[in-house]
Amino acid sequence: MGRPLIVLISGTLVYYHCSYRNSSVVSLLSDVFIVLLCSLAILGLLFRHMNVAVPVDPLEWQISQDAANSIFACLANTVGAAESVLRVAATGHDKRLFFKVVACLYVLSAIGRVVSGVTVAYVGLCLLCIYMLVENSQSNGSCLARFSARRDGTISTQDNSTL
Repeated sequence: MGRPLIVLISGTLVYYHCSYRNSSVVSLLSDVFIVLLCSLAILGLLFRHMNVAVPVDPLEWQISQDAANSIFACLANTVGAAESVLRVAATGHDKRLFFKVVACLYVLSAIGRVVSGVTVAYVGLCLLCIYMLVENSQSNGSCLARFSARRDGTISTQDNSTL
């Protein structure tokens, strides 16, 4: 539940910064680094004033080789899959795939003419967060069913044993 909300809040801030303030991504990154630097400096001064030892030195943080390999393998697989779909569609051997790709590209082109790219990216991010929330709620369906039964006023025998 927390990850989709964090992504949604971060996406909202990026959307606000890039769309409404008409700033670039470079300006966004520099603002983020300035806020992080100032926050860490204030926390460092506060910890030093309170004589609290910082347990982990941020300069020693590292990403493992396996994590880096898996991130770039996922990226390479995604780009490779998109490239292979476009190659098959361009050859014309699969007519259904060709028309699906043309229809998707046409819809994206029409959406791009109506709204800005940042808005489309933000809507996509919101849809991704909603999808993640729905997936989490389906995996926790038994918990939701218990809460909905209590709200309706019907309590099952299983719930009576917990009361």
